[in-house]
Amino acid sequence: MSVRVQEEDIDIGAELAEMTVGNHAIGGLGVFVGLVRDIAGEAAVAGMTLEHYPGMTERQLEAIEAEACARWPLQASRIVHRVGRLEPGDNIVLVACASAHRQAALDATAFLIDWLKTKAPFWKLEETRAGAHWVDARESDDAAAARWSR
Repeated sequence: MSVRVQEEDIDIGAELAEMTVGNHAIGGLGVFVGLVRDIAGEAAVAGMTLEHYPGMTERQLEAIEAEACARWPLQASRIVHRVGRLEPGDNIVLVACASAHRQAALDATAFLIDWLKTKAPFWKLEETRAGAHWVDARESDDAAAARWSR
């Protein structure tokens, strides 16, 4: 299991290879890669800056990952989240789960990204022609996370 917050780009192929190499009990991978869009609503996005609270962010991501491991029989999992200034097309986040069976891998991946969006301390400053503004939490993200409540 692995959690990392970094400024560097994410090498998706290397991350997936590292989490699966030599583990032949893995029958399926669930993978989500989040990218910076060039539009938010009606506004063109020139870039964004992601900030976090070092230490606290990693601990929260580890707690979210531990919850996924308690709910599904995972062979491996990985969360890699970027911070710093990003431009449209850049990778923001990789969430991947490996399990003997595809449904567990897919469900755990969906759970992780839904909870990450609402429970991890990241702040997003979006840059548009109208200026920069902090992005508020979305009700749709809260609704997605709520489906995993016990």
